[in-house]
Amino acid sequence: MIPTVVWGTGNVGRAAIRAVEAHPALVLTAVIVHNPGKVGRDAGELAGLDRRLGVVATDDATAVLAGRPAAVVYAASGDVRPDDALTDITRAIAAGAVVVSPALYPLYDHRGAPPEFRDPVLAAVAEGGGSLFASGVDPGWGNDVLPLLLSGLGSTVDVIRCQEIFDYSTYDQPDSVRHLVGMGQPMDQEPMMLMPSVPTMVWGGQIRMMARALGVELDEIRETSERRALDATVTTRTMGEFEAGTQGAIRFEVQGIVEGEPRIVIEHVTRIHPSCAPDWPTPPDGSGAHRVVIEGRPRIEVTVECTDEDDNRSAGGNATAVGRLVGAIDWLVEAEPGLYDALDVPLRPAVGKLGRKQP
Repeated sequence: MIPTVVWGTGNVGRAAIRAVEAHPALVLTAVIVHNPGKVGRDAGELAGLDRRLGVVATDDATAVLAGRPAAVVYAASGDVRPDDALTDITRAIAAGAVVVSPALYPLYDHRGAPPEFRDPVLAAVAEGGGSLFASGVDPGWGNDVLPLLLSGLGSTVDVIRCQEIFDYSTYDQPDSVRHLVGMGQPMDQEPMMLMPSVPTMVWGGQIRMMARALGVELDEIRETSERRALDATVTTRTMGEFEAGTQGAIRFEVQGIVEGEPRIVIEHVTRIHPSCAPDWPTPPDGSGAHRVVIEGRPRIEVTVECTDEDDNRSAGGNATAVGRLVGAIDWLVEAEPGLYDALDVPLRPAVGKLGRKQP
């Protein structure tokens, strides 16, 4: 059994505890939290399980890492604290741990990552012999392994389009939704997520990885974006009120240009309420989905809908990201120390999990 730590118990961390507990090759040995109110609570309670796991949460990361765990699932956010997340992750790698994490988007495509992200990780690998695999949903499997798998079913491929179409009122992370994405903010205030070069910083690595896998050279990466205001004030179940006239929807594309044409496209259509921008693409049931469209012969379209935690679509997406990461730990433990991406790490069948009781 591989001793595994979960660091962070928010939207991703809850799913990570459940995934580690369910994995036949892993054993949960510690949970690290930042919130003093969570210290001393049982991991099963924090994960929303109906039983105790016998592992209590601690805020002493130094003591946990001193025990040299084999693996760490780093589930704390890196969106608004990238420097702190990078410091935490490199500490764990330097302690010899295999680290998997959805934080730090630039490291999803480590070959194209800025030196300020890549170099500290490589130094930690050299120091402690650990590894890092960073991935998620979108960016993540929704625009790396899934579209590449589907492209192999085509005789000819003209365009690969990956879409995330989501109602963000199901995404219980107010800082990201209101401030990074800009929902509920004035229309004359450009959200950070749409500032020039930011979409490419987040999703450009996925474009580059797909191009590398497809054997094509990119001319450049382009960005396009649109925004819509709410026609009326809306009240959401999890995110509160959003006033009429403020931003209610965004739509943007990150385009990989090949021989002058957008051939590899990642598109996001994000709303805070279904009433906003109804003419834009919608998910099948109004909540959220990830879709891949292969334009070519044949035309292939696959839509993926995931749910968890009382049928919440965002929680379902988080759980798939965690499944991909936690499912890679035993492979990474056997591999050489290093920095890995989604094309390096195989997506494998759920060996040993079929028919196991749901935790």
